[in-house]
Amino acid sequence: MHGTVLGGTNNFFSVECEDGITRQCSLKGKKLKSDEEYYNPLAPGDIVTVEEDQLDCEKGQIENLVQRRNAFVRWNVKGRCPQLLAANLDYLILLTTPGEPPFRPRFIDRELAQAEYEGITPLILCNKYDLPAAADPDIQNRLAIWESLGYTVLRISAKTGEGLPDFAHLIENKVSAFVGQSGVGKSSLVNVLDNSCVLRTGSLSQKYGRGSHTTTRGTLMRLHINESLMGGIKNAVTSIVDTPGIRRFVLHNIPADDLALYFREFKPFVGTCTFGMSCKHQSEPGCKILEAVYAGAISEERYESWKRICEELRTGSWED
Repeated sequence: MHGTVLGGTNNFFSVECEDGITRQCSLKGKKLKSDEEYYNPLAPGDIVTVEEDQLDCEKGQIENLVQRRNAFVRWNVKGRCPQLLAANLDYLILLTTPGEPPFRPRFIDRELAQAEYEGITPLILCNKYDLPAAADPDIQNRLAIWESLGYTVLRISAKTGEGLPDFAHLIENKVSAFVGQSGVGKSSLVNVLDNSCVLRTGSLSQKYGRGSHTTTRGTLMRLHINESLMGGIKNAVTSIVDTPGIRRFVLHNIPADDLALYFREFKPFVGTCTFGMSCKHQSEPGCKILEAVYAGAISEERYESWKRICEELRTGSWED
């Protein structure tokens, strides 16, 4: 039978099977056939085929992986290999805050580039929008830049409820993954969306202003959205992968020379420069991307972000 991976670790996974039973499953043969060696063989949202255990109907073995519609992946620096965060998504929800932890636009730009590469629709959520830092002109400018590129940006607060009805309607009947650094409020948002699902939330480190890791591994949750967020509509549901907090998001499978293809506003100019595909878009005469920056068609903020990320890809240094 088929089933959906809810979560797991090593070679044991919780699988929601099509007969309505959630089984604890091991990998048959301890390895899946895959085109690539991942840090983890399966991710929440993966569809697999399962053979029921003949002695215990609540256990089984995972035989095969059904081809993924998409997958969100990052490079795991410690493991020195790609790490699957979630699979078969409708939305990738990129969470940030104006403060507590600090606003990190280049972190979002990296995630946007990876989402573009994977072909997953991203949503940018600025949580904790009730904080005074939200009024910072630099933050407002960067949110407006992302909106001008066609990305959906929602300004929300899990604390006050601001923006949450719009968000709830958007994700109804969808499969989404929360991705962001520790402390941005992923678990708090899940608790507000469905108050029967109580996840532990963490406090911020006073020294660094960063969150503690309260989610240690990704889990796919089936949520019943609170009626109050849906305007009284009952039985509204959504599926959310709550991923572990990420301090460094390192791009996977995107060489520095190809990064411009995954910056939405750069892509139309790639290959049109005087030096064609050989142009590095730094100081070359006849560079159409530089001309677009000078003309205001590409923001200086995004161009500087692109340059920094290119340098990170070339040097392997990710010190954001």
